[in-house]
Amino acid sequence: YVCSTWGNNHFKTFDGDIYQFPGVCEYNFASDCQESYKEFSVQIQRTLNSNNHPVIQYILLTVKDFTVYLTPKLTVVDGQIVKTPYYSSGLLIESNDIYTKVYAKLGLILIWNQEDALMVELDSKFNNNTCGLCGDYNGIPIYNEFINGGDYNSITYGNLQKINKPNDNCEDPDETRALPSCNEHRDECERLLTSSAFADCHARLNVEMYVQACMQDKCACNGNEDSFCLCSTISEYSRQCSHAGGRPGEWRTEHFC
Repeated sequence: YVCSTWGNNHFKTFDGDIYQFPGVCEYNFASDCQESYKEFSVQIQRTLNSNNHPVIQYILLTVKDFTVYLTPKLTVVDGQIVKTPYYSSGLLIESNDIYTKVYAKLGLILIWNQEDALMVELDSKFNNNTCGLCGDYNGIPIYNEFINGGDYNSITYGNLQKINKPNDNCEDPDETRALPSCNEHRDECERLLTSSAFADCHARLNVEMYVQACMQDKCACNGNEDSFCLCSTISEYSRQCSHAGGRPGEWRTEHFC
């Protein structure tokens, strides 16, 4: 029921596919796509921060007739800046220095770390009814999203989710250039993700997916290590484990992440 994005361009669809998409435009992350009247939509503007790491600059959420604009510092509902916690018919928005959370009674929970990581959980009533970077939520983790009438790769697929805005001069990533694969750093990533702190997580999640993502992060940083290269995927694994009912132990230390 959970779709997420984090770290070095990773996306995990509702159906469990993990792919990489490096686009820095505004995208449909997840929307209700059955009716002409959308019950909800989540759009994200991605950008590169001063360290050249991908982050989410803002989120535009519509729920029924509400429009919510979220930045790391501001919450704006229907054009008015509001204080959090904010509550209004079926919508609760909470934020602190670390997370922004939105609970919508129609069956949506959104959690954003105000940087790179966004998680959206949807009620199963939206099965088979969604579109966007999070996929169609039909329960089939085969690359259904990427085969839809042609052999899409993840970059073609991501580019299709762009929100076209007038005067927007944002460049699509080149779909003919696959992202470099990475076979280095496996030992380090495995050691971190299978440490005793995550003992309660191994039966709940497919750790290999996160090992691959961790390897991609390390390769993308080309030896210019900072906490983003190493910590973003481990943080995501920890979040997903908690979300699946697991209890990750204390894995952060004063000197690590």
